[in-house]
Amino acid sequence: MILGPISLIDCAVFVFFLIPQVLYQAGLGLTLLTVIKVLPFLILQLPYQFIQEHYFMGRDEQSPFVQRATVFQDIVIRCVRYAFAHMPAKIGRVFFSKQVAYPFFRFRLLRHGYRSSPVSVEEVHKNGIRGLWIAGSESAEKPDVVVYYCHGGGFSMGSAYFYLEFLIAWMTRLRERGFKNPAVFALEYTLVPDAVWPQQFVETYAGYKLLMDYMGDASRICVSGDSAGATLILSRLLHHGSYDEEPVVYKTRKPALAVLISPWTHLISPLNRNTASDYLDANALELYGAQYLGAESARNALISPGLTEGRWKLASPTMGYCIVYGAEEVFAPAIGETMRHMKNDGATVETRCEPGGIHAWPVVNLFLGSSREERLKGLDQLVEMVVERMGVGGGVQEQVSETPKQKKNMTRKDDAGEEAYLSPKTTWPEKWKNPESYTG
Repeated sequence: MILGPISLIDCAVFVFFLIPQVLYQAGLGLTLLTVIKVLPFLILQLPYQFIQEHYFMGRDEQSPFVQRATVFQDIVIRCVRYAFAHMPAKIGRVFFSKQVAYPFFRFRLLRHGYRSSPVSVEEVHKNGIRGLWIAGSESAEKPDVVVYYCHGGGFSMGSAYFYLEFLIAWMTRLRERGFKNPAVFALEYTLVPDAVWPQQFVETYAGYKLLMDYMGDASRICVSGDSAGATLILSRLLHHGSYDEEPVVYKTRKPALAVLISPWTHLISPLNRNTASDYLDANALELYGAQYLGAESARNALISPGLTEGRWKLASPTMGYCIVYGAEEVFAPAIGETMRHMKNDGATVETRCEPGGIHAWPVVNLFLGSSREERLKGLDQLVEMVVERMGVGGGVQEQVSETPKQKKNMTRKDDAGEEAYLSPKTTWPEKWKNPESYTG
């Protein structure tokens, strides 16, 4: 299922869902202060900057993004750029929350003629691990490929629900390319300031182990994420505890592939530089990074993976790393340095740098692209990487036999009595282990 591009009607409905949630979650006082602060930008700064760059600058003077953007795309990115740099995270996180993103997704379905999702979307709650299980087939057979996805948002914002349409589109394209039963497990990790490092890492580790136990082994798992979510994936791969295990055991726990979108490789670094095109702001990123660190040092290479010069080959998934990013994004220099470290250490790395591209451009394009080709360009690059590296129809390692319990469909409650949201469409293992035991 791939829905059409975002329209002005969609934007109006999104605001309709957003306003009451901002008032409820952020409070009337902070909301009013933010509105007062934003009004001068919307009334004066935004029109002035737009008119100046479009009508009083030559093409060579325009930013690379503006040169290729539509009016709608340009205005949206300017608004996002301002919000990221100036809006409190407490307000920003509401934009990407389940309470706003999921009703908006349901509206998008209705607008395209779907009364309900044609794809199975199941919430998973167990022992502190939360996420979304997205499957396109009602078959009881296990998926022939699973994307384990960690969302972005500077560790302070974002949710799996905001990425739901993107992830469903990814799964759809995988099926169109020949996979019989693709699936996605999108982790819903705890945001800052509700918790700081290492909580997000612990949940990422536990979510991966949970998925691996269900699959029987990791050979059909592709780990992925964008921005801060890609950072968590890299931290998981580099986790020092893994190196203390027997080599054969560690090999069976490696995912088949890592597909990373605009990874935040250096948490706090002068390599993160503002550009005229990107919507990220280096100063705001430094603040978000410091909040995520808590009491830890910014020089900790496990938290800031780009600082790692060695061990990339040892930590590498079986089929290597694939990285997609934009040439004009704030993280581009840092991503380039990280890729050099990977290659110098002998790791297999495939990169796709989009000329004029901004941060997380495959995700942005799906929502804002003006043509089907533009909307699916980045997504199809991700799909191509998975197909070429993992192959259609199975994983890259010998599969582990399933137990009768793993084959059995079930609907039950978890230890706390909370519904585990398992349906006949979803096959999860009978025994769910405590994620605290997965921290290495």
